[in-house]
Amino acid sequence: MYIPRYAEKIVQEISQGFKVLYVGGARQVGKTTLLNHLSRDERQTVSLDSLDKRTQAQADPALFLQQFSPPVLIDEIQYAPDLLS
Repeated sequence: MYIPRYAEKIVQEISQGFKVLYVGGARQVGKTTLLNHLSRDERQTVSLDSLDKRTQAQADPALFLQQFSPPVLIDEIQYAPDLLS
């Protein structure tokens, strides 16, 4: 069951005007759940928790990003910070 969050509307509005939006916060507060909920409409989500995805992103960030049509939500991006370069 999804519990709507205060940040949901804010994230939706801000994400319309920026290519990159960082969602940060404490562990286990619902960041991934929020992103998954928002992505169900028009955004792809990729998680770098997956070792295969993480390895691809670290090896060649540009090639990794070419796999996805914008907008894309990247969960656990701290594992491949070069994606932000």
